[in-house]
Amino acid sequence: MRIIGGEWKRSKLPLPRNVDLRPTPDRVRETLFNWLGQDLTGWHCVDAFAGTGALGFEAASRGAAHVLLCDVNALCIEAMAKTQAKLGANQLRMWRGMVYRP
Repeated sequence: MRIIGGEWKRSKLPLPRNVDLRPTPDRVRETLFNWLGQDLTGWHCVDAFAGTGALGFEAASRGAAHVLLCDVNALCIEAMAKTQAKLGANQLRMWRGMVYRP
């Protein structure tokens, strides 16, 4: 996984081991951000089922002011926190927990 646009373009996102994820493919993220626009300056975003955090990191890379990454898996949160520290992405916050209850 990698960030496909913005300030951190081509930065790699680690995949946590032993976690069953279905990351959003590059092409889908590219299409989404073509619809939303390439400049998200000042936006507030939530990646409700973050996993790798690809959508949230992508939004932050394109200027989002605040991004909340939510996931129930501690390994995913840990991997996202490492990426956040590596990139110096201070606009990101992580929350471990369920976003909804079935």
